[in-house]
Amino acid sequence: MKMVLISYNEAMDEEVMETLEGCALQNYTKFQSVFGRGTSSGTHRGDDIWPGRNNALFVAAEDEKAARLLSCVRSLRERFRSEGIKAFVWDLTETT
Repeated sequence: MKMVLISYNEAMDEEVMETLEGCALQNYTKFQSVFGRGTSSGTHRGDDIWPGRNNALFVAAEDEKAARLLSCVRSLRERFRSEGIKAFVWDLTETT
């Protein structure tokens, strides 16, 4: 089992949520209006100097579904090159 963290520009929220649904993943934890800085996406602090915010999703998924989700995220990165979306994956060793 894997944990996938997807960090993305809030402007892409609808597309990201549709992608999640298209991957048949219904369970997730979503954080809205998070701030950060990325090499390709720049700084987002939600203020006049650094406008924009990000959202973040945590998705626990079986290995096969996680791989499919990563493929979908890659496709979104191609479609929305200037908006910023990134996925991070690690092994999920235990849940309660």
